[in-house]
Amino acid sequence: MLLEMKVPSPGESISEVEIIEWLVADGDYVHKDQSIAEIDSDKATLELPAEESGVIKILSEEGVTVSVGDVVCIIDTSVKNKNKDNIVSEEKKDLTATPENISINKVKINKATPLASAIINEHDISAEDLKGSGEAGKITKNDVLNLINSGPSEERGQNRKKMSSLRRKIASRLVAVKNETAMLTTFNEVDMTSIFQIRNTYKEIFKEKHNVGLGFMSFFTKAVTKSIEEYGDVNSMIDGDELISHNYVDIGIAVSAPKGLMVPVLRNAEKMGFAQIESEIKRLANKARDGKITIDEMTGGTFTITNGGVFGSMLSTPIINPPQSAILGMHNIVERPVVVEGKIVIRPIMYVALSYDHRVIDGRESVGFLCKIKECLENPKEFLFANNVSLSLEL
Repeated sequence: MLLEMKVPSPGESISEVEIIEWLVADGDYVHKDQSIAEIDSDKATLELPAEESGVIKILSEEGVTVSVGDVVCIIDTSVKNKNKDNIVSEEKKDLTATPENISINKVKINKATPLASAIINEHDISAEDLKGSGEAGKITKNDVLNLINSGPSEERGQNRKKMSSLRRKIASRLVAVKNETAMLTTFNEVDMTSIFQIRNTYKEIFKEKHNVGLGFMSFFTKAVTKSIEEYGDVNSMIDGDELISHNYVDIGIAVSAPKGLMVPVLRNAEKMGFAQIESEIKRLANKARDGKITIDEMTGGTFTITNGGVFGSMLSTPIINPPQSAILGMHNIVERPVVVEGKIVIRPIMYVALSYDHRVIDGRESVGFLCKIKECLENPKEFLFANNVSLSLEL
């Protein structure tokens, strides 16, 4: 039986995708649910699984943009895996091999896509020089090409490649934000002393109880939801001539993933406790970095938090994630001299930034919102824990 595999819809409003790389070669035997290709939409890069087992015939080339519903390959399900016995015998050989007689290229091929393996053998590349970015560390064609292109050269040169659909969409959205919103940024600084004290006191028991670390993001998420209670316009957005206000807070958490910036969303963050926030952030961030995040998990946010501090950023002006009206930027924490009750002391200070759409949010609301966040973070026991830290952390 010949099974036509069509491009599935990655999500609402997505009508076409780009085939980034075939993870199998034409004529290969593939197994049901095996990842056979990477496809790129304007929202995320996803893997295409085989719907049935059989021999594959590839119909669309890499780099081609295809519409949702197009047939990109055919799987002949009537063919049995003739190489199964050979594979088993090869595995048995590997079990008895000694370190001296194991082929480096053989090891790499087991961990690489067929196209990547062919390029590896053609260029006689050492396995130690390659680090796979694919699923479970699998080496992809781009991993090999990037290594080749980054090698030493006696001549000046250039490397030209097509931008991915995701990168093109990000570029388009960023330019649109600058052109279509009245974006301004206001700044403040936060003394992180109290948060440091709480984390140092409770982080071990928190991790033991909930199997997740007590990070800074949960404090900032709680501070945002608390501040939105007083400054609801920050949680609003423009739709044509109308202003939409939300009675819930879905917070997007910007994550740097191998395929580009992704923003998974915490649904109803205002109802979450610290343990729920940390667990959900960990789950979504891991899915984003592994390329397993779904479109639904990245859409519908009402406010975004981005943390440039993990890369060492001292201060920045984050760009709004449309159609939202505001984004909070976190930065690195540095010990700085500050004046407290007339005396100069050293405190861990973080600069924070709020970029906002002035069409929706006035200066008074933007400054008041950021000052409220500062108040919540500098007095967390009172404003975030209701004077009962153990209960709030569910300890």
